[in-house]
Order: sequence, then C-alpha cells, then structure tokens
Amino acid sequence: MAGDWRAQPGEPGAGPWEPEPGRLPAEVTGFVGRRGELAELAGLLASARLVTVTGPGGVGKSRLALRAAARAADAFPDGTWLVDVAPVQDPLLLGHAVLEALRLSDGTARPPLDVLIERLDGLCPLLVLDGCEHLVEACAELADALLRALPGLRLLATSRTALRASGEHLLTLAPLPTAPPRPGALPDAVRLFADRARAVLPSFEVTEANAEAVALLCRRLDGLPLAVELAAGRLRALSVEQVTARLDDRFRLLTGGSRTALPRHRTLRTTIGWSHELCTVQERLLWARLSVFAGGFDLEAAEYVCAGEGIEPEETLDLLDELVAKSVVLREDSPFGVRFRLLDTLREYGGQWLRAAGEEPRLLRRHRDWYLGVATWGEVEWFGPRQAETAERTELAHSNLRAALEFCLTEPGEEQIALLLAGALWFYWVGCGHLGEGRHWLDRALALDREPTEARAKALWVTGYMATLQGDLGTARPALEECRRQALNTGDDRALAYAVHRQGCVALVGDDPDRAAELFEEALWHYRTIGELNSNVVMAMLELGLAYLFQGDLDSGELWFGQARELCEEHGEQWAYAYVLYAMAYSHWLDGAVQPARTLARECVRLNHLFHDLLGIVLGIDLLALLETEPTGPGTVGDLREARVLQGAAHRIWRTVGNPFLGSRNFFGPHQECAERALAGLTAQEYEDCYQAGALLDLDAAVTRALGGGGAAQGPEPAPGPRAVPPAPAPSPVRNS
Repeated sequence: MAGDWRAQPGEPGAGPWEPEPGRLPAEVTGFVGRRGELAELAGLLASARLVTVTGPGGVGKSRLALRAAARAADAFPDGTWLVDVAPVQDPLLLGHAVLEALRLSDGTARPPLDVLIERLDGLCPLLVLDGCEHLVEACAELADALLRALPGLRLLATSRTALRASGEHLLTLAPLPTAPPRPGALPDAVRLFADRARAVLPSFEVTEANAEAVALLCRRLDGLPLAVELAAGRLRALSVEQVTARLDDRFRLLTGGSRTALPRHRTLRTTIGWSHELCTVQERLLWARLSVFAGGFDLEAAEYVCAGEGIEPEETLDLLDELVAKSVVLREDSPFGVRFRLLDTLREYGGQWLRAAGEEPRLLRRHRDWYLGVATWGEVEWFGPRQAETAERTELAHSNLRAALEFCLTEPGEEQIALLLAGALWFYWVGCGHLGEGRHWLDRALALDREPTEARAKALWVTGYMATLQGDLGTARPALEECRRQALNTGDDRALAYAVHRQGCVALVGDDPDRAAELFEEALWHYRTIGELNSNVVMAMLELGLAYLFQGDLDSGELWFGQARELCEEHGEQWAYAYVLYAMAYSHWLDGAVQPARTLARECVRLNHLFHDLLGIVLGIDLLALLETEPTGPGTVGDLREARVLQGAAHRIWRTVGNPFLGSRNFFGPHQECAERALAGLTAQEYEDCYQAGALLDLDAAVTRALGGGGAAQGPEPAPGPRAVPPAPAPSPVRNS
C-alpha cells in the first residue's frame, strides 16, 4: 500500500486507519438494466478524477454509482467508500461526515479538510459522495481541495445538479427505457416493475394478457425507477390496470416505500418535493408555469408562455438553465436546436403549484396563443422550400397542439378558436399522415359551434377534404355543401373556392371524372380571381389532370401535370409535387413508358415518406407493384412475386388510411390489373404467400422495398425449370397500345 497513512506517535488520535477493500453497502434488491450507462461510467472513472452522475430525483443515480464503484473496486487498492451527504444539512459538517464515513478519528481542533489530506496522503481510494444537491457549493469546494492535494484520489458524486468543480465530468442519467430494445424483448422499465412486483406478489409475471397494461403503466411513469418501484408495491391491493387508472393522483398513490429507504425516497411526493425545495422562488414559479407544456418545447415558447408577473422575458433563459442543471427540466437536442421537456411526474407536481397559485387559466391561454401561432405560421410556410422543415417542426409541436385543442374544446367561449386551430392544421392532418386525428378534432369543434363564421367554413371544407381522402363520401358531401352554401350566403369567396375544389375531389373519387373536371375548372377560376396560390391550388391542377386521364385524354392530363410541376419547382413545393409525380407516373404507364413511370413512382414514394403521407405512399407502392409485372423483354414477364409482395405491403398501409383506393374504381384499376397478372402467372400458393410476406412489412420496410432496396421477394421459392408466360390481361380502357 502506498504512503504512510498512520498517525505519528504522540499525535492526538494516533492509531492506524486500516483501509478495507470495500466499504459499500450490499445490494438488497436486483439491479435491472443500465448496461450502457455502467460502461460509460466505468470509462469515465478510468480517465477522470471527478465524475458526477446527475439526473432527476428517483432516477437511480445512487444505485448506478454504487454498482459502478463496486465493479471498479479492484482499481482502488485503498478501498471504495460511500459518503452519504444527504443527511448533512450544515455545510460546515461536510468534512466531518467524510471523516466519519472513512472511520477516521481526530481529536484535534484542526479543520476536517486538513485531517483528510493528511490521512489520505499517498493513498488511492475512490470516494462516492452520494446526494450532493443540497450542499452543492460545499461539495464542489471540498472536491476541488481534495483533488488538488491528493493525486491518487478519485471522486464519484451523485447530485440532481452538477457540482461545477474544476475537472468535473458529467453523466446525465435518464429514466429507464419504456420501449423494447428489440422485438420480443421487455423494456428495462417493465423488467424493473416485474422484479419489484414479485417481491410483493410472488406469482406475478409479465404475460401476453398483461404485457400491454404493464407497458402503459411504465410509460405513464416515464420509466422513472422510483415511481415504477412504488407502483409495483401497490400490487398488494390493486391490479396493474387499477394502478394505471389512479395515476392522475400519483402523489397520493405512490407512497409506502421501504421504511429503510432514505426519507426523501419513501414517497414520490417527498422525492420531487426535495427537488422543489432546492429551487429559488423564481425557479419554482417557472417550473409551475412550464407544466402547461405537453411534451417538448423550445426556449422561445417558454419565453412567450411563461414570462410576466414575476419573470421577465430576459430572465427565462437563466432560470431554465438552472432548472436543467437541477435535473428538473430535461435538455434534448433536435434538428432545430435545443429543446426541453418535463417528465410527466415533475410536470404534474408543477401543475399542482400552478393551480394553487390561481395561474393555470392565464397560462393555458398563453400556451394556446403560442401554438395557434405555430399552426398559422406552419400553414403559411407549407407552400415553399421550407416545407419539410415545417412538417418536422409541427411534428415536434404535436403534443402541445393537442393540448391547445383540448383546452379550446373544453373551455367555454373558445369554440371558434378551436375551429380556427384545427382548420389551420389541415396541412399537417393531410400531408403528414394524421387524417384520423384531424377528423377527430374537427368533428368535435364543428359540433360545438354552428355560427357561420370564416373559421367554421374552413373547418367544413377541411373536414370534407379529409373525409374524401378516407373514402368517406357520405360525410364529405354534406360538409362541403354546407360550406358552399354558407360561403354564398356570407360572400366568403375564399371558402367558396375551396368548397367547389373539394366537391371536385368527391366527384373524382366517386368515379365521375366529367363532373370532377367541371368543378376543378370552376375552382381554379375562383382561385385566380382571389389571387390564391398555394399547395391546394397546385393539387387542383393535378386533380384536374387526373380527371382528364380517367376520361382517356392523356394529352390534357399531361398539360395540367406539367403546369403543376412547374409551380412546384418554382416555389420549392415538395408535398404536392409528390402527387404530381404519381399522376405523371400513372400517365407514363398508360402510354407504355414503363421505366420513366417507375422512376417517377419511386420518387413519389420517397417524398411522401419524407412527410409520412400514408395516402401518397400507398398510391405509389400500388402503382410500383403494377409496374413490376411489366415484361422486361420479349417473351418475358415481370417479377410477379415482387409485385404481389408490394401489394401485400400496400394492403397493410391502406388499413391505416381508410377505405382502400378511396372506394374508387379508377384508383383501384392499377391494383386490380396487377392482381390479375400475378394470379395468371403464379401458383395459388405463391400468390397468397407473397402477399402475406408483404403484409408483414412495416412502413419503413415497405418503402425500402418499393424503392428497390428489398431484394428478392420473400415467399416460396419458384419451382425449378422454365415458367410459362401467362396470357396478357385485357388492356386498360384508357391505356394506349
């Protein structure tokens, strides 16, 4: 052992201090997960002299630190020692607490720091300073002094906030994952719940019958280990479903932890309350106000919503930074910069303080105003080169948009704003794969207020549009007719243009292309008259082209597709452009140009996948399936097996969109022709097996397959020997020979 750690003869307190290989408490419950964090912490301990594990209360900092210290014990010949800082309330007693933990005695009047430096001189121990957040300055000063004087010493601290000492390396600990690491595996949060549940209910197992309920409970608890453990303890008297149902009052429910646990860890309320006590008055006020956010938010949103009456806008950044440092607010990176989030448990705690202060109504309105602005600006930005960015930003705001809509629909007097907000988000509902949710919000808003306002008119045509895309023409027709009548009665030219346009869509999907063409022409006249130019206008052009295509007039169809494409390229519009590419691919196939059609259809799928537009994706995949059946040369057939796989993949997507092929014979045509060709060239077993293989593909896999990255069709191997060329199916009534 290095150095002479013994007190010299004659000194007060003389006598040997015998360091032991380990002075860490043994674990009394199983350690679950954290493999990656343990590896990262081991690396930090090997390279850094001061490492601090930070994270919110109840996230498992102490367990992780102690497990890592125990694993690293062989690297510290003079022992690994736990110093429990949590019970120490007076900073002046911190040094004495370290001496006591190390079982060092000293009867002199010397400062504890001097004693520690003298007695640890030349040694190589690891000290674990657990629970430093309430004495963070004292801990930082002690750590700095010890590390400067004792080159062999390593310190591992746990704290809800960083010590901010020289040379400190941080490991920020997140809650346990609530999503499976791989198909068929249990998330770590679920594994922890099951382990702790068996302690109170030995027969408990995660089964097919309860797996979904357990996973939901763990998600509702954010995967916070303390909350998960306390919830598992409630299985003495409640079922998993009953525990989940009572989580709206989680601070009353999640009590009754181990009597031997630290007092601040015996109930969820005391754990979070400990963090609350460590905050300043302004930090507590911001914490409460941030509780109105559902999910993530950025600095600009926090400044707008939370500033005022005690917090100046310019103070928000510093206060938010402190809440991040104290592990109250989580920091997350995004493509658009740093974002923040409160765990649901901390959000609910802040919400209780917000309601107690009487500030909730005002803050909810501020929150609503901000996200109404997000939706309105997103609608403006949708037609232009920042369209993909707008889609992603709106996706990030999705949870908060839901919260704002719910507020409008449940707060008296907010009904018109609900219509305005739900209608402004048409681009997101339609363009980013949320047709069902958009219908939900609009149906509720329309049922609450029938006053013939501009907001209602817009909500009506957006509802009619989405219902059409779902193949629900029975809902679309009356909604659009009401919009048209209201527009005529109130002189709302813009609403009239959109109503007529979407009535054209109903006619197109309803297999009346002649009437559809008339309505699209009228709508485009209205759009030109009022000076409207956006993605909807471009869609009207390509939809008019489709109407001509379905009538057999390829030249007129191509003319309109060309105009729509030029507008998209001029303005950097990509979403409507993807549908233009679909229409052009369809036209090229009808004209016998298979390879150009395939290139266009693949680009259509790629772009629609960028926006998560399920309708655009599935239309493109179904068309690509048909193109796979085209002969690759004289006397050959296409890849019928791959065509059938793509049809199976498309079927799975259609189930999430609505009525397959919009209930339209014209849109169903390519699928039907593809199926007939495949049936003529495959055995019945191949035909079915390839379809089922495609139906197993998730969305990303289906898109990869359609873009040519999926390899050979999954399914039965073809029988050896040449395959007969099937007879050609009857030609499409509008396809050129």
